[in-house]
Amino acid sequence: MLNITFAYSRWKTFLEHMHAIFQKTTAFAIAGASCSVAIAGIVGAAWFYKVAPSTPKPSGPMMLAPMVGVIDTCILRPEADTAPDSLAQHCTGPQGSAAALVESTLSQLQPSHRTHSPFPMGYTLPVPLLQLFRAQGSDWVIDTERIKRLVRTVRDTERPLILYLFSTHFSARAPIEETLARNAANLAQTRDGPLPVSTYYGDPVYPWTFATTQTEISTKRMQAVHALLDELCTLPAHDISKVRGITLLGELHHLFPDFEGGMGFNPPYRVTDYSPASVAGFQRYLTTQFGNIDQLNRVLGSQFSSFADVSPPSRDIRTESLQNYFEHIDSHAHGSMPIAGWAFAPPQDAASPPAWIHVYRNGIFVGKTAVNKGRQDVLLAKPEFGDANTGWRLDMDFRQLPAGLHKIDIFLERTPGHLIALDTRRVAIMDREQKTPVLQPQRPLPKHTLADGTLPAYVDMPADQSSYYYNPLVPLWHAFRGQQVLAYLLFFDAVVGQSCLAKAPRYTHQIIPFANPSWDAQKFAIDASLRNTNSIRLGVSLYGDATYGPDFPAWYGTTAHRRYGITEFHPLKALSAPELRKVLDQHARQGADFLSFFLEPYWQGNAVARDHNLFSLDPQNAKFGSSDLYKALQRLH
Repeated sequence: MLNITFAYSRWKTFLEHMHAIFQKTTAFAIAGASCSVAIAGIVGAAWFYKVAPSTPKPSGPMMLAPMVGVIDTCILRPEADTAPDSLAQHCTGPQGSAAALVESTLSQLQPSHRTHSPFPMGYTLPVPLLQLFRAQGSDWVIDTERIKRLVRTVRDTERPLILYLFSTHFSARAPIEETLARNAANLAQTRDGPLPVSTYYGDPVYPWTFATTQTEISTKRMQAVHALLDELCTLPAHDISKVRGITLLGELHHLFPDFEGGMGFNPPYRVTDYSPASVAGFQRYLTTQFGNIDQLNRVLGSQFSSFADVSPPSRDIRTESLQNYFEHIDSHAHGSMPIAGWAFAPPQDAASPPAWIHVYRNGIFVGKTAVNKGRQDVLLAKPEFGDANTGWRLDMDFRQLPAGLHKIDIFLERTPGHLIALDTRRVAIMDREQKTPVLQPQRPLPKHTLADGTLPAYVDMPADQSSYYYNPLVPLWHAFRGQQVLAYLLFFDAVVGQSCLAKAPRYTHQIIPFANPSWDAQKFAIDASLRNTNSIRLGVSLYGDATYGPDFPAWYGTTAHRRYGITEFHPLKALSAPELRKVLDQHARQGADFLSFFLEPYWQGNAVARDHNLFSLDPQNAKFGSSDLYKALQRLH
């Protein structure tokens, strides 16, 4: 009884200490952003970070670290699965681990004795934190055998690894998830209350909150991390040194209803987090930013009596009554208008330049953008194109534009100097009084030809006769939401930083939503977590043209990062071995420490029966060129 009481007391003290760190981290993160950056810097998510680019320093070889599907096939197996299955004999028992399955799988891709490969082969060991619990009566306790199997996997596999501490909104199919989801305090909130459980490709999506660490979901995550690290730190130094990096939590970002289909710009606009803790935190954030309410009023042009009177924007001026103008929010209220669409205009030969989109506003050139963004939806509808990189998007800052009706003309440039008119859209920039917009003065358009109706192209945004309202409180709200993401990551980073793995680099495991031209990046609010956080390196999941195209290197060059990890990788199309080698070399030169991709487990030359991942690089997966990519990896030299 004494030992149990001591353990509980130690754990309670640890949680209280970590919550204090979270509070300080949040305050520090908030204090670090200036008022001008908060208001002006968020427009154009892809170019949010304006720092001088520099050439990254070359480093050692980039490690390939495939994420082998060993958790459900080995780590989670019950003891009853032992003999006659030879795999089960390795997975279970007093010395059971996934080491044999890891090596059996990796040896098919790159045998351990191969010495001429340009990229050493390690692996990513995913640790689904909520799967580390088992029911005991009405309580949930740590499943020590599962933890020991994970740790023995590290011990018994000689290859280096990336340790992936996984716990996100994506279901880990852990029994504890349904119990935690029944407690509304664990769920993120829109203005309408806690988000319901959603689905993604048929699997549950649990909208766990990170607005505060004083929740059961945070406690369980912390308990699992603490238990795993305690066991891992009992290994000899040689085994601990195999951990070349740790990725934290997985994709951590704000959420919205209809997770599978709600990532775009369609109304109604609903994002997280509007919980009482988050609303109070936003008011504290404004106090830190502005000091006194008069300064906020001068910046916003508002008349608030105190910071306590400022509520996060949550209503649409077009369809709802507002108490004041600063309640308005939608996908564009931070002051940026996406102009986007697709065009199938492949270059005539390898030497030809890419196609470009030119945008004019009232006859004045706004900018141009390349036709090179991934649009899997277009390829699905038009498989004859044979290429998903038909998308384009240009974000136009409208904060300083005069109120009125503006004419947007979009042209395609297939050959230099020859513009083809794609479409014209009229958009209304509205003032706070909602006065009837008047057409702005127009200048002559450049010389161009009209599309003949056969050009496969379409302008998705903006809709004709659509209206746009800039609310200067909205960028501050998004900046605060971004700091919530960062503070939660730093909170868990501090846990690892107090363990025997303190010297191992830690990485985020984030998506880059601005790489998808159809997504509203502001909904995710992860800009702050993509910046240089000093203690956490950048970890990003790259899909499609983001793996090989120019946009990610261009964005990365504007950041302060000098090292990064690729936590998920898939070009979404077949590449030959030389083409893949070129892509990998580029990431290695840019500073990538490791590159991870999904890999199906193989035992004695045969695929292990399981629900295969749609994005696994696998000789039997014909989706997205995955089988060809697997073969290209085998041929790397």
